Amino acid sequence: MSRVNCPQCRRPEPYCVCKYIAKVPSTTRVLILQHPEEDRHPFNTGRLAALGIQNCDLWVGEQFPGLSEKLAEFSSVYLLFPGESAKTPQTLAEHVADKPTLLIVPDGTWRKARKIVYANPALESLPRVALGLGNPSRYRIRKAPKPEAVATIEAIVRTLEVWEPERDFSPVLKPFEVLVEQQLVYTQAPF
Repeated sequence: MSRVNCPQCRRPEPYCVCKYIAKVPSTTRVLILQHPEEDRHPFNTGRLAALGIQNCDLWVGEQFPGLSEKLAEFSSVYLLFPGESAKTPQTLAEHVADKPTLLIVPDGTWRKARKIVYANPALESLPRVALGLGNPSRYRIRKAPKPEAVATIEAIVRTLEVWEPERDFSPVLKPFEVLVEQQLVYTQAPF
């Protein structure tokens, strides 16, 4: 017998988190570039972010031929990915406040996200944004390689909270929190 998944959140139907998804508007346009293997992952936080942020697109692949055209639509584009010259969202907050801004977020394991960045030359020259130290990730079902490592959905929300302090992005995290709790209950259940 095969398991049936929700077509929207892609979670197994008994664990669907769609009722917790609230579309939150943002001024910043978010583009998630998701590795194909992440698209099939049951804890797909990039998909949850795309479902919860009104001004967000999710592209699945390793190479994105239409990326240069998308970048040309915006006067201000940033890549949410660490690098030598990366700035924190706080240092860029004033700059992005008055321009149409695109935030590009590679989504996958660190290795796969790095592969996306290097496979798409248009991304390499973009100014980078990296989260500084903050609260630990709520993603308690995975081990983080570094204390500042967080789930894709958390990274996006943390950045938008700084860039758009007048908005409440906490509802975007609700389905993620439910997913984590569901998984913790499942893994601790006696069988």
